[in-house]
Amino acid sequence: MKIAVLPGDGIGTEIVAEAVRVLNVLDLPFEMEEAKVGGAAYEAHGHPLPESTLALAKAADAILFGAVGDWKYDTLERRLRPEQAILGLRKELGLFANFRPALCYEQLTHASSLKPELVAGLDILIIRELTGDIYFGQPRGRRIATDGHFPGAEEAFDTMRYSAPRDRANCPRGLPSRAQAQQARHQRGQGQCAGNLPVLEGRGHRGAQRVPRRGVGAHVCGQRRHATGARAQEV
Repeated sequence: MKIAVLPGDGIGTEIVAEAVRVLNVLDLPFEMEEAKVGGAAYEAHGHPLPESTLALAKAADAILFGAVGDWKYDTLERRLRPEQAILGLRKELGLFANFRPALCYEQLTHASSLKPELVAGLDILIIRELTGDIYFGQPRGRRIATDGHFPGAEEAFDTMRYSAPRDRANCPRGLPSRAQAQQARHQRGQGQCAGNLPVLEGRGHRGAQRVPRRGVGAHVCGQRRHATGARAQEV
């Protein structure tokens, strides 16, 4: 397995260094190659995600990513800021689902600020979509308002966009909802889809979030053939 090691900036370099030590102790056939990303890449190559780093990421089986960012880069153009490296990797590699597990091990129950009876057995997996919504939606920018409450004033805008064809094209393994359905088989067969439906016109059939939300039920229903009891709930 080839692993692209991208330490990035700040604490990212420290975390990745220790992670590499752990991988080496496992004595498994890992091939690790390091490259600069984020602010470190900007300093060395003039861009937070150089072509060489992107090529390495595409050729690798996995990416070990640290962290990017530093206040000293806040004055750079948006496209040159360290965080653009993360967005660039998501877009170019089709990394559409972010997995965020929250577990409470029995030994740590009493270390939590919550009552033991509330936190004991905590096992939550949050799956967040990373390529739709306003991440890459166009148009976006700044302009002088011609309507609304403050016509004539400067305003900024981003566009939230979802489409079934885009998601199928950019996510060959399926929508995040499919990833949710697959994981639900290991999470007591339950899954919830959260979003602000009243604000996002989700009560109707044409809301921006209705496209991925329809997929949630479809994917979970399809999984029932293999995992009895898996179900999705909209919040």
